[in-house]
Amino acid sequence: MNRLDSLLQEAFFQNASDIHLTVGTQPVFRINGELRPFGQDKLSPEDTEEMVRSAINDKLWERLEEKREIDLSYGIPGVSRFRMNIFHQRNCLSLAVRVVPTVIPSLDDLQLPGVIKEIATSTQGLVLVTGPTGSGKSTTLAAMIDYMNKTMHKHIITLEDPIEYLHAHGNCIIDQREVGFDTKNFQNGLRACLRQDPDVILVGEMRDLETIATAITAAETGHLVLGTLHTTDASSTMDRIIDVFPSHQKGQIRIQLANVLQAIISQRLFQTADKQGRRAATEILRNTAAIKNLIRNEKMHQIPNTMQVSREQGMHTMTMDIKKMLRTREISEELALPYLKERG
Repeated sequence: MNRLDSLLQEAFFQNASDIHLTVGTQPVFRINGELRPFGQDKLSPEDTEEMVRSAINDKLWERLEEKREIDLSYGIPGVSRFRMNIFHQRNCLSLAVRVVPTVIPSLDDLQLPGVIKEIATSTQGLVLVTGPTGSGKSTTLAAMIDYMNKTMHKHIITLEDPIEYLHAHGNCIIDQREVGFDTKNFQNGLRACLRQDPDVILVGEMRDLETIATAITAAETGHLVLGTLHTTDASSTMDRIIDVFPSHQKGQIRIQLANVLQAIISQRLFQTADKQGRRAATEILRNTAAIKNLIRNEKMHQIPNTMQVSREQGMHTMTMDIKKMLRTREISEELALPYLKERG
């Protein structure tokens, strides 16, 4: 076993979520949200280059030389799969690696709100899972797809960069396409999958105008579209989508968004109070008639107030969920308070 595989295997057995391999310091594992050095030996430029060359073929090496960074999925048989980003820093190679669990956790395993199962049964529209990098968005989406696979009969197409969780065909047919290998980019893949008879389309990241516009069109034409954005709450998510478009299109997009949006699930991971794991605090918005009116009339700032009084519809704000987790002592006050102050 090469050195990279040995480190990744060790990280997996230590229940690390991420591994950082950077010149000038020891390998570092992120375990339950905390960075912890592994071993005493600091990595040299030769070390990281050797690791990279053991992970990629000549074609990917050429792409790395050209682009200066690449994303890829990587697997160690009998251990796990990994999402890997290889990049240059100070003219040396570094690796940031995310451990992808071999078993897809259920929505119940993740202790996510039960309303997410209702959202997953939507027949059409747009469902967004949002949060900062490392907040568990991919895991939540994988759990939703797995729930569909066990309880419904659908054709699901995913567009991912790279593919993380591997789904077996169950009650559903699940076609997983990796951007850069199975399709050139998100835009091409999304346009093509509209001709592939999907019921559900998962877009790994809605990162540009064309992808967002095509996703909204797909949601309008009778598909359920799941996507992610790097936003922190429901209001900023809708602002981000609308702000991507030029001024003359914003009014039309606002109306389309009000019509197609099903739900926004925002989340953030907190280390548990016993420091033995992590839990997701969530914010749930469902597109009720009241929310539709606020979107159409450009009153996004009123959305949090509406969410606070709409518990019966399954809605709550991030602040409400963090306070609930504090009351039940699932997370520590020390970690939670900064986020409560941010939100007033």
